[in-house]
Amino acid sequence: MRKPFLLTLLALALATAAPLRAQDPEASDAAKRPMPVGPLRRDWEAARDLHSAANPAQIRVTHMDLDLKADFAKRILEGSVRVSLKKADENLTTLLLDTRELEIQSVEAGTGGKAWTKAEFQLNAATPFLGAALQITVPKGADQVRIAYRTSPAASGLQWLSPAQTAGKKQPFMFSQSQAIHARSWVPCQDSPAVRVTFTARIRTPKGLRAVMGAKNPPPGPKLGDYRFTMEKPIPSYLLALAIGDLDFRALGKRTGVYAEPSMLAKSAKELTDTERMVAAAEKLYGPYAWGRYDLLVLPPSFPFGGMENPRLTFATPTILAGDKSLVSLVAHELAHSWSGNLVTNATWRDFWLNEGFTTYVERRIVEALYGRERADMEAVLGYNSLQGELKSFAARDQVLHIDLAGRDPDDGMTDIPYEKGCLFLRSLEETFGRPAFDAWLKGWFQRGAFTSRTTADLEQDLTDTLFKANPDKAATVHLAEWIKAPGLPDGAPRPESKAFAAVDGLAKTWSGGEGRADALPGKTWSTQEWLRFLDALPADLSLDRMKELDRAFGLTERGNAEIAHRWLLLAVRHRYEAAYPRLERYLVAIGRRKLIKPLYEELAKTPEGKLMAIDIYRKARPGYHPIAQASLDPILGWKP
Repeated sequence: MRKPFLLTLLALALATAAPLRAQDPEASDAAKRPMPVGPLRRDWEAARDLHSAANPAQIRVTHMDLDLKADFAKRILEGSVRVSLKKADENLTTLLLDTRELEIQSVEAGTGGKAWTKAEFQLNAATPFLGAALQITVPKGADQVRIAYRTSPAASGLQWLSPAQTAGKKQPFMFSQSQAIHARSWVPCQDSPAVRVTFTARIRTPKGLRAVMGAKNPPPGPKLGDYRFTMEKPIPSYLLALAIGDLDFRALGKRTGVYAEPSMLAKSAKELTDTERMVAAAEKLYGPYAWGRYDLLVLPPSFPFGGMENPRLTFATPTILAGDKSLVSLVAHELAHSWSGNLVTNATWRDFWLNEGFTTYVERRIVEALYGRERADMEAVLGYNSLQGELKSFAARDQVLHIDLAGRDPDDGMTDIPYEKGCLFLRSLEETFGRPAFDAWLKGWFQRGAFTSRTTADLEQDLTDTLFKANPDKAATVHLAEWIKAPGLPDGAPRPESKAFAAVDGLAKTWSGGEGRADALPGKTWSTQEWLRFLDALPADLSLDRMKELDRAFGLTERGNAEIAHRWLLLAVRHRYEAAYPRLERYLVAIGRRKLIKPLYEELAKTPEGKLMAIDIYRKARPGYHPIAQASLDPILGWKP
């Protein structure tokens, strides 16, 4: 069990040998950057990052130089990181960094990259899910620290794949996933979204493999095993990203492209041809793209998320490769993070909705600009329905935007609430103030907060000082506290609607009620979104005969679209449609995306026979799942590693 919050706080205090103090993500002495236009009130208590033992308010890391070698035989990264420091007071000598299961070999301190001397350090006692604070004594005058270390083979932020687990089946693969607090498992750092750093990296790999990072990548060339990277814009640690594999590159436009294994490259490039247009559409809405290039990396299927918005290089699941661009809203979402999240970042994980709610809203505006309002409306309705399901199942404390994560893993807060409820909040502001006024405010929010980290209190103050001040009568109808701090949805919250879905709902009702044949349904012309709506609308008492009929007509059991297959397999488990069970097992073994596999295991676990089947499948599938996915699935099945 995880420690209650007070015990966790006490452990952190003892581990750091100093009282926990509120950390100002924008301490001017440490950051030395200009404040954004418009005064923003700092809520000191809200700005404290309970998920980091670091002390950036006293000594802040501003830059990192990584030098790492990938050892696939040992499944570790080994090398060093040199961190540049900014002290709030020259008399401060204790630097605290976050680590998790790192082997610290040595620590040195220096000035200007010279005169390195041994520095005293200690690795404090580990705290559940937070890891152990690395406490370093920094001599007066020193402005850099160099740490030699190696990762654990079980690092939560890294996954090492054998050749058999890749598309090409010939070379191994490794990729990172640093969000939320997994960067500390492969780099000693101040692992808080409030701390932004620039970095360089040298990554050495076996020959024949290419390393890529969320940074300025070297031009594609021979895979010689020695690669150098730079990130000149300050980013939070959760956006540190590294992947190594048999990767090739294909350009999609003048500033966009895709990396993938050779056998996946053509398919990936074809599916992602609209990426350059997406960048242009987003810029038209919210201002210039600030990161130079926007490339994508299509990862092996064990990647636990749909996508990860690493600057300059989005990591993406291959489950979006549907063949008809019907699932590329995920690309729009990750691209939207280039403004919401990467440019203006949540200061703590309590403020996660500032990333994901804003990004979901921007994603749908990009989709609307490229594919039309009806497509955006359909996806909004699907998101709304998913939100309704979570609101029914979650405790009140987990239904709020400004969630209390004290004593909890921040991964626990990554639900539909910050995404969909946050998006609805912004949509309510758009409807209240009108799109032109709201768009001007949102674009300004990104400009005023560029390359800084923000709290929920900052948002409230910014709204008060800008949008609300210019429209006082309309502002009087907005109840911020109800949206941000209360469970559920406020009365009068927007409810997305879709004309296309109205027709689908009617057909689902009449067909499931016994009228007409399945092969008479217009399913062959339906979009992915219409199919998802149809399957969601089928009743709980649908007969096995109707399941068989629908499957014969449209081949749903073997459908290649991962989202449609997911919905169909859920129905198969609920209705005990055994003809789909072989595909269910193949699906669960082949795919590691948590969103798609977790509900299937949960549904199987509802019956004794289903749980036995789930455990049998999980035994085969678990070795190929990412540690983040394993941590979510183990409790469902009572699995003890």
